Amino acid sequence: MKIALLVLLGLLLGALGGAALGIGAGLAWVELFKTSNFEGYSGMLVFFTFMPLGAAIGGVGGALLFGVIAIRDAEIAIEQEPARRRDR
Repeated sequence: MKIALLVLLGLLLGALGGAALGIGAGLAWVELFKTSNFEGYSGMLVFFTFMPLGAAIGGVGGALLFGVIAIRDAEIAIEQEPARRRDR
């Protein structure tokens, strides 16, 4: 259960981060290649192409990263021995 929740958290955080990076990459693309701004074309390019692609790639990457970390943590986890009671 812990692994599944961490994967979902990774998906959410990865999607948010990927969308932000996608917007940044889209704005850089628009400036670098002098994309036309006729009727908002450059804005639509950024928000309907780069942002969803960044969110998808970031979501998958974040889910995989968090999943691998959670699985490795589950393999390494060592149970502590219960504390011994001291007789008085």
